[in-house]
Order: sequence, then structure tokens, then C-alpha cells
Amino acid sequence: MFAELAVATVMVLLTVVIHGAGLLALGHLMEWMERARGKSRISPVSGEGAVVAVLSALGLLVLHGIEIWLYALVYRVIGAVETVRDAVYFSTIAYASIGFSDAAMAPEWKLLGALEGINGALLLGWSVAFFVTLMTRFLPARRHDG
Repeated sequence: MFAELAVATVMVLLTVVIHGAGLLALGHLMEWMERARGKSRISPVSGEGAVVAVLSALGLLVLHGIEIWLYALVYRVIGAVETVRDAVYFSTIAYASIGFSDAAMAPEWKLLGALEGINGALLLGWSVAFFVTLMTRFLPARRHDG
């Protein structure tokens, strides 16, 4: 159990750092785009608004994909699953907290898979909060009538 907890701790720390760096990069990209446009609000019915929303969503998907594949790689390296396909499948369902089956996972590593589920839920929630904050840029600036 100690080995599982040690690997899980390293993986949580690594994925949180990767996720934070990825969100920071996406945030800086959005700020750069705002400065290049010379305005901070985007019309939600514009092509530019659609591009920003789609690119932001794709950026978040890539970020989660990297983290899922990282867990899958660890599962293969430690021998917790037999094939890359099983590793990616298990990592995806664990990360997204779907949890269909852990039959492909070696019994001595099942706790690591469960902890990936907690880690994934937190990282997905962080992404949702980031995406909602980002999408508020579509809203018109508030007017203060007084």
C-alpha cells in the first residue's frame, strides 16, 4: 500500500503542476489576444467568439489528455496493466470518475486507480471554473447607472 500511496502522491503533484502551468499558459494566451485586439470583451455571436471558445475547450481537452496519458504510462511502467490500450482505457475511466471496471488493473495497484479518480475530478472541476471565468469575457461590460 505504501508504494501505491507514494506513486499516487507523485502523480497528484505532477498533474497539478502540469494543469496549473497549462491553465496559466491558456490564460496568458487570452490576455495576449485581448491586447492584440485592443479590447477585453468578445461578442458571443462573432466568429472570433466562436474561435476563442472552441480553442479554449480544445486546449483544456489536450491538457486532460496529457494527464490521462501520463497516468497510463505509469500504469504500464509499474506493470499494473498489460497493454497500452488497457492503460489508456483504465486511466480515462478513472480520471473522469466513470469507473466501469478495474478488472484490467493488477490488484496491488487498484488504490492508485481510485486516487486517480479523485485527482481527475479535482482537475476537471478546476478546468470548469477556468472555462467559466474565461467565458465571462463574452459578457458585455457592466454599466453603472447611478
